[in-house]
Amino acid sequence: MTDPQPIEFAAADGYLLRGFVWRRRAPREDGAARPVVIVNAATSVRCRYYFRFADYLHRHGCDVVVYDYRGIGESRPARLSSLAATWVDWGELDCEAALRYAAGVFPGQPIDVVAHSIGGFVLGLAPSNHLVRRVFTMGAQYAYWRDYAPRSRLAMLWRWHVVMPAVTALLGYFPAKRLGWMEDTPRGVVLSWVRSRRNFEDTYRRAPIALTESRRRALAQRFAALRAPLLAVSVTDDPFGTMPAIERLLRYFSGRVLHLRLPPQAVGADAIGHFAFFHSRFEASLWPIPLHWLATGEVPPQFVSRLVSERGAREPGQAD
Repeated sequence: MTDPQPIEFAAADGYLLRGFVWRRRAPREDGAARPVVIVNAATSVRCRYYFRFADYLHRHGCDVVVYDYRGIGESRPARLSSLAATWVDWGELDCEAALRYAAGVFPGQPIDVVAHSIGGFVLGLAPSNHLVRRVFTMGAQYAYWRDYAPRSRLAMLWRWHVVMPAVTALLGYFPAKRLGWMEDTPRGVVLSWVRSRRNFEDTYRRAPIALTESRRRALAQRFAALRAPLLAVSVTDDPFGTMPAIERLLRYFSGRVLHLRLPPQAVGADAIGHFAFFHSRFEASLWPIPLHWLATGEVPPQFVSRLVSERGAREPGQAD
């Protein structure tokens, strides 16, 4: 695996974000502009989790940027309890900063985004999402509790809507790492998760994460600025990424949107769930899906029959 270079860049409010970049120096042999792919992580998952996937994209001709949202991994402050960041901050400040970084460091190169879970949601909040050429999401949703898989709902409600907010209220942040659940999480993100509503903008009606009505309306409208075609992949054994959850998020986007839903057995696996897509054991079976999509704007032919929804126009010049 190629060793990436550490990077840092500041968000509009001055918060310093850190991550890593895989960058090719030589131009492409065909003279075409090389794409740069930004990887948006899931909630409270370190960007290092995606290293092998990022290296795979790099080996197949892409420049790649991974980064941590404020409060997570490389971008964690000395005292996490002092940080009140929400999902909105991760989108309109942190994802926005990553897009601006890519546009500045890789001028003239197409910008693509691979987004896991909340990473697909925060992309819609970034003011510069119009810069993106193509988007691939895996299990992207915003954790509205009624969308959790019925077989797992009670356990998930206990973990994420009882234990998580209670501990956060005591400590000022959620010490998830000590519990072996995920990375420690800012209290504003915890509140964003716990209060998540049918319409995401309604999540931010009450203090301490309240936003004005005009601001909430503007956030919802910002998703329409993303004109890049989007391929959303979900898997049938993901307790977060159920059909209602995926479609709830996708309805905010107004460009070309495709939803590809896979049972694990479709790629010879017993389970995939919410996280395993990015495990290297799926390099030969699942990773070619985003690689093909980002390169062509099309679903690999062997998976077309698995599409469960498609709307919006194709890119200019693409055949039916």
